[in-house]
Amino acid sequence: MIQTTDNQLGQLLVEMGKLDPDMLDVAIRDAHKSNERLETVVVKMGLCEEEDVLQAVAKSLHLPYKKLGDLEPGPESLGLVTPQMADHYRIVPLDLHDGVLTIATSDPHDLFMIDELRRQLNVEVEVVVATRLEIEKAYNRIFGIGGAVIQNMTELEAPGAAGQEISLSDNIDIDEMAADATIVRFVNQLIQEAMRDRATDIHVEPMEKELRIRYRIDGMLYEAPIPPAIKRFQAAIISRLKIMADLNIAERRLPQDGKIKVKMGDKEFDLRTATVPTPYGESIAIRILSRDSEMKTMEKLGFSERHKSLMRAMIQKPYGIIFVTGPTGSGKSTTLFAALSEINSVDRKIITIEDPIEYRIPGVTQIQVNPSIDLTFARVLRTTLRLDPDVIMVGETRDPETAKITIATAMTGHLVFSTLHTNDACGAFTRLNDMGVEPFLIASSVEGVLAQRLVRVLCPECKQRYTPDAELIRQVNMTRENPANLPFMRPAGCESCRYTGYAGRTAIMEMVRMDEFVRRRIVANSSASEIKGVAMKQGMKPIRFDGWEKIKSGVSTCEEVLRVTMEDEFNNEYDASLTAEEMPGHDPRAAGNAPASVPNHPADADGIS
Repeated sequence: MIQTTDNQLGQLLVEMGKLDPDMLDVAIRDAHKSNERLETVVVKMGLCEEEDVLQAVAKSLHLPYKKLGDLEPGPESLGLVTPQMADHYRIVPLDLHDGVLTIATSDPHDLFMIDELRRQLNVEVEVVVATRLEIEKAYNRIFGIGGAVIQNMTELEAPGAAGQEISLSDNIDIDEMAADATIVRFVNQLIQEAMRDRATDIHVEPMEKELRIRYRIDGMLYEAPIPPAIKRFQAAIISRLKIMADLNIAERRLPQDGKIKVKMGDKEFDLRTATVPTPYGESIAIRILSRDSEMKTMEKLGFSERHKSLMRAMIQKPYGIIFVTGPTGSGKSTTLFAALSEINSVDRKIITIEDPIEYRIPGVTQIQVNPSIDLTFARVLRTTLRLDPDVIMVGETRDPETAKITIATAMTGHLVFSTLHTNDACGAFTRLNDMGVEPFLIASSVEGVLAQRLVRVLCPECKQRYTPDAELIRQVNMTRENPANLPFMRPAGCESCRYTGYAGRTAIMEMVRMDEFVRRRIVANSSASEIKGVAMKQGMKPIRFDGWEKIKSGVSTCEEVLRVTMEDEFNNEYDASLTAEEMPGHDPRAAGNAPASVPNHPADADGIS
């Protein structure tokens, strides 16, 4: 194989339009000073992408350049190249045919590595060029995350132990094994791979005959590729995670919570760790929170123009409560932070009460609750009122005490943001009633409720146009418009989205603003469905309406919207059930339906959305 000189490679990059001639001279001088190869320097300086450089290297060496993607190697090559060998040389075996082994490498100039493979394996070696990231992904897919580490540990064990799980009854110090370099390396690789894949959670789940590790990416769980032999080292892996989270590794019968602080590149992460005992060992869930997360705006969260307008009108009010509802993991807190960032100014005192603190907001006083020392939402909220706040965010209204104090806070002239766990926007009113809050207090203090879900966004690199099933369209087509010419898209799957067809998530939502007609229904202690009927007559759009808009614009799919939304139970019977009490100009106090403290507000100009 002929080596490529820096000048040859540089000229090729210039000819390919990947490098400016002036910058080439600078890069060559820097390469000579640092005694590094040009391809390393131009990538390090940010002048070229690694893929472009390696394509040029492959072209100069007359070697093929490949995108490995989901390419599966032949069984003969896997029988020849061990995980340790592939890990040591940073290669992936692709094929073995007629005594010729084809490998993928990101360093085709490494002639020593090629000669060593020829000598050790007694075969001819052909080289294919691929990026380091592709080789790492292919390695993890083929051998499993930490494949070489697990094989090393297996080979170091006592003869006859193969296939047996190391348990606490064995004469082995599990705590000492958890601190072993091989276990440490495996756990580090597990966490790094999760972060690279944009995972929000890691689940370590002991089963009877396997240890299952899953990542939650864009709201969906995917099984991490790990070697089958990992079950044997389950106790050591779990102990290592507990040591990192500063948990009691001797206590295996009770749930525990902890936190791991890690860095990846220039980013810092908090890993919230929770353990729970199961019949087959402790199960661990790890929530990945970036300490340097970029604050999202309403535009980035997926707010439509209508919803942005209504939300901004509500958050500019001097007092009252704004609730965001939805299940766990639906982005409620992120939406509240986006709203807070819009009103965060030097003339406003803003205090947040959270569990845990997810985003750091300059200029905002943030307090983290700690139930273990009785620092609860309710207790902190009482203290917060003595700090002269203008705006308060309560991370979650989860119990009657917090609900009543939150309502009282809004009634005393504060703007309050909080979250609730309900299925839709109108369900928030009945949920507060169930917590013991009087209906007239709800009607007087709540300014609006936003319910949201997160749907996965189609990968822009591989989405394809198609015609969905007519029944799917019928279920989500809230406007009953003709779908014939709409650009419906579906996922295809490519390397950039891990062959899922989706990359990222966006919010779909429904919003109800308090007005005269909704207040009357709340004070009359009506059901959530009855309140929703009034709200929809006034112009509220159900959550699937927003989902349909995302489908029409090619952002998401019918299947995604149906997956995260419930069948809308509201039907037209409520249109007919509206009485004179819902007609404009009717005063509920005249009919004795509400106490005098409920204001008879005129209907908002925007209606309810």
